[in-house]
Amino acid sequence: LLIRLFIRHPDNPQNPHTRAAYGNLASIVGMVCNVLLCLGKLAVGTLFGSIAIMADALNNLSDASSNIVSLVGFKLASRAPDAEHPFGHARYEYLAGLVVSVTVLGIGFSLLKESVVKVLHPTAVQFSLLTVAVLVASILVKLWMSSFNRTVGRTIGSETLIAAADSRNDVLSTGAVLIATILCRLTGWNILDGLMGVGVAVFILISGWGLVMDTLSPLLGERPSDDLVDHIEQTVMSYPGVLGVHDLMIHDYGPGSRLVSFHLEMDAKDDVMHSHDVIDRIERDLLVEDGLIATIHFDPVVTGDPHADELKAFLQREVEELAPLANIHDLRIVPGPTHTNVIFDCAVPAEYMTDKQHRGVKLVNALRNAVQAKWPDHFCVIKLEPDYAPVHHE
Repeated sequence: LLIRLFIRHPDNPQNPHTRAAYGNLASIVGMVCNVLLCLGKLAVGTLFGSIAIMADALNNLSDASSNIVSLVGFKLASRAPDAEHPFGHARYEYLAGLVVSVTVLGIGFSLLKESVVKVLHPTAVQFSLLTVAVLVASILVKLWMSSFNRTVGRTIGSETLIAAADSRNDVLSTGAVLIATILCRLTGWNILDGLMGVGVAVFILISGWGLVMDTLSPLLGERPSDDLVDHIEQTVMSYPGVLGVHDLMIHDYGPGSRLVSFHLEMDAKDDVMHSHDVIDRIERDLLVEDGLIATIHFDPVVTGDPHADELKAFLQREVEELAPLANIHDLRIVPGPTHTNVIFDCAVPAEYMTDKQHRGVKLVNALRNAVQAKWPDHFCVIKLEPDYAPVHHE
């Protein structure tokens, strides 16, 4: 109902304006709900002397402040590209998520300190049906918010919304506080209130650290998802004349702003104008259908050469045995009067390039030795390179 009322074009969530509208709606709804929950818990926590309830109230306050940061982040991220930022401002959304996560950590440390003091010096906690009612209402509201945020976050693919309102975790922490409140009443062990406050604070710290890692990763340049890589490969391979894809790189400038580059293999005997036309169509379709700005390098591949086909099949088998995560491409054979050069690229996981086991160097040497053992007059010229977004090769 809220989406129908406040989103003009809900069926186009990747449009920058529509995405911003979704983000603004989720942030405002979360802010209102969290402020009301915070006020209710602060009131009963102060009246009845419960540090656990007050800790849970501040947890809601942190969520509300996170919603405000998210609102600002979505607003800044929706700004149009300009001369200084030609790829747009969508990374503001990632920055907003990072600010939210650090805020959550700060509140967690503050709550931990107060709760430890309450454990060392426990005070009486008064039981009230009003307390139970507020906590049960909080759980119900957070369950609804969890469903709402999950729907909106999944629709627009936003890590910031997840960082700003992780309502399912809040349900667990509030449920724990409710249990502690009831146990204090039944047993008279007031130390349980402080212990539960410590538990909630630790829970907030763990959640905050996880959110920091989730929001920092895309800013550092994380590996693209397998689903996106598979989608690009399957889409490109569906065009006539395409023989293979390699050297795929994806640059993320924020949600809805991604640049893609890769090498496209096509038969060297094909008409160059036809190949160029296919490449133009792929670039255009990736932009229109997936919002991906693509730059494609054309690699002509010699087909129908029995020896080249035999060599390539041999090398692929060797690579699969030696390093299943590696692959070869751009194979060329240059014959000479005394020897033949076998020239190709070997793409390996990025850690192979610098690890102490020298796996990349060992792989190159093993391939050279394997080829020369089978064809003594063949010498391999191998370029070792990192595979930034591994494509599944058949």
